[in-house]
Amino acid sequence: MRLAFIGDIVGRPGRRIIKENLVKIKEEYNIDFVVANAENASHGFGLTIKNCDELFKAGVDVITGGNHSFDKKKEMFILLETKAVLRPDNYPEGVPGSGIKICEVETSKGLEKIAVVNLMGQFSMPTVENPFNWAKKVVSKLHEEGVKNIFIDFHGEATSEKRVMLMMFKNQVSAICGTHTHVGTDDLQIFENTAYLTDIGLTGCRDNVIGMDSYVPIQKATTGLGGHFEVPNSCKTILQMMIVDIEDGKAVDSFKIKKLCDKKEHIITKAMLD
Repeated sequence: MRLAFIGDIVGRPGRRIIKENLVKIKEEYNIDFVVANAENASHGFGLTIKNCDELFKAGVDVITGGNHSFDKKKEMFILLETKAVLRPDNYPEGVPGSGIKICEVETSKGLEKIAVVNLMGQFSMPTVENPFNWAKKVVSKLHEEGVKNIFIDFHGEATSEKRVMLMMFKNQVSAICGTHTHVGTDDLQIFENTAYLTDIGLTGCRDNVIGMDSYVPIQKATTGLGGHFEVPNSCKTILQMMIVDIEDGKAVDSFKIKKLCDKKEHIITKAMLD
């Protein structure tokens, strides 16, 4: 199975570069299944029903979330009930929705099952249950159910938390990829049969501050006075995607694609093998 993961889609520019490129990339790289973190896909904060449908139509199969999952609360409640949309599974009891979805994927070798798991870290994030203890239960249950192919989107601020997740679940899950910071890291690797990347980085505007217009972030940094972050209407964009080849639950190859709006060729980074 060849899985692709796209991270954090920010506003209209992020959705647009996906619509313009995802189908072609899926065909060129023979991708079987696409997961995308889209908690910032609507105006930079949350996800609407309209924009969710737009991403599914563009070729996304499952959408994950994070601390902005409920910024468009009413629409998110509907999406969690009716679409392949997840929120971090370790939100406290009583929060609508789930952070786990088991899908059947048609591959060249026939139908294969894969579990998509969405978790959120603790440092500088909303109230959640301990993600590491939570993940122990989730992964153990999936193994008991015979699900070998497991992908985790770990949405967190702290790089150390993401690294702990790898050390705990290496050789138990197929891949772990971090989201949230919007800044891609340079540590893609396969570590004891688990593909890992601390943060995939954003898909959206690349010529400002984490996908947002620079004015408010600069004002806040220099004066302490904040404001409402806005996604620019016009900008240079980037699409960032992690691709993992999975066989019998193990990652056997992985690479990252960067697609820039003003370049024809893709920037490819191969995973280190540890």
